[in-house]
Amino acid sequence: MLDLKEYGVDMWPEEKIFSFREKLLNWYDENKRDLPWRRSKNPYHIWVSEIMLQQTRVDTVIPYYERFLDWFPTVESLANAPEERLLKAWEGLGYYSRVRNMQSRLSRL
Repeated sequence: MLDLKEYGVDMWPEEKIFSFREKLLNWYDENKRDLPWRRSKNPYHIWVSEIMLQQTRVDTVIPYYERFLDWFPTVESLANAPEERLLKAWEGLGYYSRVRNMQSRLSRL
């Protein structure tokens, strides 16, 4: 196991870690934002949100995310979408390579 003390890193004691974790999770439960991708367990939906959220504000992404999933509700629909429609769905988010890369990765599966 890596000895972090060699690098000047002192780990917290187990009880401090547990206390911090508990406080952080409690804070999250009380303060989390209700976001559409947090209501889903669908890996495709979560993946779409992760890609859209790269360098884009959450409040900007929400309507795009919802429309994108209406237009491309499944991995298959995204994989088979014409590029023109794909770019139209992404219009306004910028960094179009993100959506092109999503589709091209699916074609390699």
